[in-house]
Amino acid sequence: MTRRLTRSPLALARGLGSAKNGVREWWWERVTAVALVPLTLWLTASLFVLRGGDYAAFTAWMRHPLAALLLVLLLLALFAHLALGLTVVIEDYVHSRARIPALIAVRLGCVVLCVAGVLATLSVAFGR
Repeated sequence: MTRRLTRSPLALARGLGSAKNGVREWWWERVTAVALVPLTLWLTASLFVLRGGDYAAFTAWMRHPLAALLLVLLLLALFAHLALGLTVVIEDYVHSRARIPALIAVRLGCVVLCVAGVLATLSVAFGR
């Protein structure tokens, strides 16, 4: 305790705070947000064009390589952005023992849902 009182405020703060890490996550959150804008607009326009079609028209649309690729990219960006955003919320507002399990659950849930979405998309795209 005595040693702590003799240290300067700079010495106490050195190595703490967001300057050590967090820039990569902040950057990727912005990159995924920017990527989601055109991908979401593309999906909205595509679904608007397909609104009167049946299941066969939808699967025919998904079998186009560009549509399948853009849908996979949308899923990847969406779940990456979701995981980054929820991680920030949990880190900022959860201050209990539930913090680590919540972070693990968010990451695991996002990975599972993203893989399921990509596999479903590829399954329809390849006609399986």
